[in-house]
Parts: sequence; structure tokens; C-alpha cells
Amino acid sequence: MSTVAQRQEIETTTKAFLVDEFEVDGNLIVADADMKETLALDSLDYVDLVVVIQDHFGVKLTAEDFQKIGTFQDFYEHIEQRIDRA
Repeated sequence: MSTVAQRQEIETTTKAFLVDEFEVDGNLIVADADMKETLALDSLDYVDLVVVIQDHFGVKLTAEDFQKIGTFQDFYEHIEQRIDRA
């Protein structure tokens, strides 16, 4: 899969599961938005998020991974890199 197509799929999939499973306003999910502020998740929600990410992308993120992620763009890049390494 090309990088552009892969990135678009990551973005589309992420937006869909955040809207459906975490009831986030899809209009707030933009590349340069702060992911933690936009999602406003508690610690249990992060556990759910890790499971959903693993189900959709086949990668497991850790608390350390989330510390490195600021914006949705950072998240997309991190997921893309993890998929490429798999």
C-alpha cells in the first residue's frame, strides 16, 4: 500500500472509531489538534483506546507511546511507523 493511501486509511479508520466508540465530534479530529485535549479520555478510556487501536491496526500502544504523541498527526505517523515495522 502506498504511503498516501495508508495514511488516508489510518486517518479515516481513526476518525470512525473515535466518533463511534468514544463519541468524539468528528469535526474536532484534525491533524494539528492536540489529541489528549480533544479526546479528554480518562485512564479507563485509554485502556479501551489501546484495545481498539490493536483491533483496527494490529499494533499495541503503551503509556510511553502516548507520552510521545501530541497531535493527531503524531498519532497517525506513529501508527504508520508501527505498521511498517510489523
